[in-house]
Amino acid sequence: MLTLLGFLILGIIAGALARLLVPGRDPMGLLGTMLLGIVGSFVGGFLANLLLGRGEGLLQPTGLIGSIIGAVVALLIYRAMASRGTATSRR
Repeated sequence: MLTLLGFLILGIIAGALARLLVPGRDPMGLLGTMLLGIVGSFVGGFLANLLLGRGEGLLQPTGLIGSIIGAVVALLIYRAMASRGTATSRR
């Protein structure tokens, strides 16, 4: 139970820092920020495995710095998909 709580707190911190690092407005609340950080943790683990080639499980959580980097990547992908969706709906 304590591990889950720590994972959620890490998600909030990583998501909030990613939102601060990427300029622009993101209409998401605390839950969205937490999910961004959690997804970022797994994206960071995936990128670390690709770059370091450890060959362990492809999806695994990383530390705070990897989570922040992964959350920034996830946020940029989210923004690209969201802007693409609004561009196609305007036609």
